[in-house]
Amino acid sequence: MLTVRAMTEADVAAVSAIRVTGWKTAYAGIMPRSYLDRMTVEADALHRRQHFKRTREGTTNLVAVDTGGSVVGWACLGPYRGTGARVTAGELYALYIQPSLIGSGIGRTLLEAVHAQALARNFDPVLLWVLTDNSTARRFYEQAGYVADGAVQDDDYDGVCVSEVRYRRNL
Repeated sequence: MLTVRAMTEADVAAVSAIRVTGWKTAYAGIMPRSYLDRMTVEADALHRRQHFKRTREGTTNLVAVDTGGSVVGWACLGPYRGTGARVTAGELYALYIQPSLIGSGIGRTLLEAVHAQALARNFDPVLLWVLTDNSTARRFYEQAGYVADGAVQDDDYDGVCVSEVRYRRNL
């Protein structure tokens, strides 16, 4: 039985391990190898601990926990950070699942919990950014009812331009 609960500071190391492993798995061939090779769980955990302590009001961090008590997924939701959306829009900042468990339903369960939180906070629609070349994530969000809305943005990673597309879902 999988449970979803609010993240605590004690979950930071597990969340960082999932996030770094997730980046190195999902973004291989999309992000520059040099960037991915520099990512470490320790550095991410340090950053995440600092971020967790000063998380701005309105940000919700959720973790998925398996029957053995291990954190196997993480999601972060808050107010939309960009422009061009309604004031009531929420944003799914992150959703990561332990890579070896992708396809087991954890992502779907975690996303349903995010949607419940968004509804409770009167966020509608929910927006998210996904790497244009991350076909697995795009397929996942599309199956969950998200639609690309035409907005795109580019970020620079070690001199390589990486594009993202924005998705939206009305709740």
